[in-house]
Amino acid sequence: MKSTIQLPDDIDQRIDYVAAQTNLTRSQIVEEALSFGRSLAWQEQWIAGVKAGIADADKGDFASEAEIAAVLGRYDQV
Repeated sequence: MKSTIQLPDDIDQRIDYVAAQTNLTRSQIVEEALSFGRSLAWQEQWIAGVKAGIADADKGDFASEAEIAAVLGRYDQV
């Protein structure tokens, strides 16, 4: 079923930003928000986190094997 809605300009621009960053269509972004609770704020935060991770990787800022083992060790079952 096709629906048409009018959105405020700021929300429209945020949808365009998320679409440009994720290669999703505007419809897919709205569907993600409505079907799975992935609000625009959540999607924008996710994009920012991915970009931060890529920037860290580009700088060679990775966790050491010991740091990874320490984190994983917290979740080991006894």
